[in-house]
Amino acid sequence: MRIKFIIFAFLFLTFNFCWAQAPALPRVNGLNAIADIVEKVGPAVVNLDVVKMEKTRIFNPFQDFGFDMDPEFKKFFEDKIIPIKGAGSGFIIDQEGYIFTNEHVVRGADKIKVTLKDGRSFDGKVIGSDATLDLAVVKISAHNLPTIPLGDSSKIRPGEGVIAIGNPYGFSNTVTAGIVSAVGRTLGELGKKDLIQTDAAINPGNSGGPLININGEVIGINVAIVAQAQGIGFAIPINDAKEVRDDLISKGKVVRPWVGIYMRDVDEKIAAYLDLPLAEGVVITDVVKDSPAERAGLRKYDIIKEVDNNKFKSSGEVADWVQKKKIGEEVALLIFRDGKNLSIKLKIKERP
Repeated sequence: MRIKFIIFAFLFLTFNFCWAQAPALPRVNGLNAIADIVEKVGPAVVNLDVVKMEKTRIFNPFQDFGFDMDPEFKKFFEDKIIPIKGAGSGFIIDQEGYIFTNEHVVRGADKIKVTLKDGRSFDGKVIGSDATLDLAVVKISAHNLPTIPLGDSSKIRPGEGVIAIGNPYGFSNTVTAGIVSAVGRTLGELGKKDLIQTDAAINPGNSGGPLININGEVIGINVAIVAQAQGIGFAIPINDAKEVRDDLISKGKVVRPWVGIYMRDVDEKIAAYLDLPLAEGVVITDVVKDSPAERAGLRKYDIIKEVDNNKFKSSGEVADWVQKKKIGEEVALLIFRDGKNLSIKLKIKERP
């Protein structure tokens, strides 16, 4: 009996130790928090079925080699218009039918079918899009729709729990969970930066769907994956989307400030080539014709030393500063050219 008691006590303590070490799911009122969140916000996640009509050329052996053809047979070799189908996800941000999704999901769409979790379907229309952010707003004719609250993506930290809901490979209302792996990620080949990285499973069809925190708030819009990897997905911070939401709805596009220059950081090679005293600052590599920069007198190989009395170490910092300006606002630049410092002022215009 004593040996049995010792074995039982050992097993009991081992089980409790392992249970304590296991990562427990967050719980709300004694219930699984993930299930509660999905039940609450899931009805506001939608599936998007997109159809794009594309022209396909049919090979004509007679015409391609210069032979005439009987008109009766020409119709068999005419270019065909065929439907190309795609799918994505989105989520309702307003009870009157405004939906956030990715721009690449609805780009060039001739028909958009929006399906809600309750089975209702509506025709959707793109009322605003922005390829730079890869963001679009789709509108459906409906009222009193369920919505998801938008959170604050500036407060998220690596390690926080997140949930993704979407339409991967056509499997509607699929739920996956994970953590925030990192913030501020850049995908240079896609021209995207400041992305949220997550290990919650993201697959084709999840694009445009929400990344949700454990408070049931959207903190990101799922946008991309690393195809050859596992557990590496990316989302657009929801704060970026909130900043342009009104422009997309009211103007159909995002109005961005524009100067009209191309830049890069000054390094040792550039400093030597341009015979600069120091390898610092930002060099203008090209000036767009008829841009605010050209009209203000900026030139190729000018060195930007200061912007509005602020010194910046990189071209990215200069670009970020300009993006905070309003259309029509003036910017003061301190330029180094031909061994001299020059002060130049220009007016910000809307980017074409």
